[in-house]
Amino acid sequence: MSSDGNRKQFWKRNAAKVPGSIQHVYGAQHPPFDPLLHANLIKAGNRPPPATPGKPKKATTFQEFESITSDAWDVGDDDDELLAMAAQNLNIEVVMETANKVKTYSGDELEVSFGSQSSPYPDGRMVKSHSEAPIGSPKDAAGECAALHRQQSLPHRPPVIPLVARMADQNTSGTPAMTEREASRLDKFKHLLAGPNTDLEELRKLSWSGIPRQVRPITWKLLSGYLPANAERRESVLQRKRQEYFGFIQQYYDSRNDEHHQDTYRQIHIDIPRMSPESLVLQPKVTEIFERILFIWAIRHPASGYVQGINDLVTPFFVVYVFEYIEEEVENFDVSSLQEEALRNIEADSFWCMSKLLDGIQDNYTFAQPGIQRKVKALEELVSRIDESVHRHMQQYEVEYLQFAFRWMNNLLMRELPLRCTIRLWDTYQAEPEGFSHFHLYVCAAFLVRWRKEILEERDFQGLMILLQNLPTMHWGNEEVSVLLAEAYRLKFAFADAPNHYKR
Repeated sequence: MSSDGNRKQFWKRNAAKVPGSIQHVYGAQHPPFDPLLHANLIKAGNRPPPATPGKPKKATTFQEFESITSDAWDVGDDDDELLAMAAQNLNIEVVMETANKVKTYSGDELEVSFGSQSSPYPDGRMVKSHSEAPIGSPKDAAGECAALHRQQSLPHRPPVIPLVARMADQNTSGTPAMTEREASRLDKFKHLLAGPNTDLEELRKLSWSGIPRQVRPITWKLLSGYLPANAERRESVLQRKRQEYFGFIQQYYDSRNDEHHQDTYRQIHIDIPRMSPESLVLQPKVTEIFERILFIWAIRHPASGYVQGINDLVTPFFVVYVFEYIEEEVENFDVSSLQEEALRNIEADSFWCMSKLLDGIQDNYTFAQPGIQRKVKALEELVSRIDESVHRHMQQYEVEYLQFAFRWMNNLLMRELPLRCTIRLWDTYQAEPEGFSHFHLYVCAAFLVRWRKEILEERDFQGLMILLQNLPTMHWGNEEVSVLLAEAYRLKFAFADAPNHYKR
């Protein structure tokens, strides 16, 4: 349209003068054009190949899929002298200890699959995929199918476990008693955090297997680089950074109604009600906080501006930092009942930690989102080596990885996993070098192969896409996430000598 054309020309002429400009958003149903995946179209002069007689066109199939699915989700350097995060690999024995303690549903030891690319644990054991675990009796299978059918037919059914699980999964009825192991781990965290200078490398090793809820807020702030390791400096840093954030609010937030910022603010305002959990984000006070965080971030990062997907990345930080002030579960908690000072602290801390995360993956959100395109291409190559059957099956039915994995990279699997699982996943991402960029690729590969049985059972494009957009993870908890992370680490270990594009 002419107005769109004028806007694009305006952006080209005034790129340096219009911070926070909203960028065109690509979704799982409308991925960006990738020359590598569309080489045939380029060679043919941008004309699509003729359809095979008797077979519907691929575009038609995808349009049919679009018509029945609706969830496409629709700064300068700081001078606070924070300690740099050490980019060193974790001690493999620490991670393998976690993997060895994870059990499959049948009670056997965890087994992980790499197709033809296998490598043993340090003690020489070989492993198979969790998805290849023995299948139960027909009766059990029928029960599982019935449960899955009920789950898919009731998409808004509330989960049976809290949005944020503690060290062990539990029901909403009361707080479970800590196990001896959980109490011991909590004591280790408290001892490590109580020192005058926290050993960040030891904190990472301890955090890889999950962080107790009681110490998660301070641990995330340390691992993200928001707080210094020196305990005496933390309070002054917090005060300064919180004041700085609210200085940005005073300086920029009133400009949300200016003509050249209206599109950005309007898109943020539209996107927030689409987020989950609805019981939290639809509270007026929470909506207001999220709008401020996202708008200020967009203003301060004009290279990308606001892009759909960034909004989801606020939630885990916000929820974790709310738990710094409350004991009860978050499902039915009225955030506005917190004192104003607590709300201001939560808002500022969430902003800065989200900013730290995005600093490492900002090329995911710049024009054409090249970081995501590279990661999706790397995921395709990785899966072709891990599980050739799954890869060929998707090729057979013309499913492109961009059509489902774009959202996995854009939202860091937040639309695929319950919030409690995302928070547990981020414990490890904070502990793992380049966790939100490099390690996330292996988590996505392990996540895809986890569903190999279900994928291979689907026999058409539409069925595969619906499965991949609605994977049955509603009742996942810490055990499933631990299995996923152990598999991802094994993939990373097995492909340590992989081509460089796996490591971008």
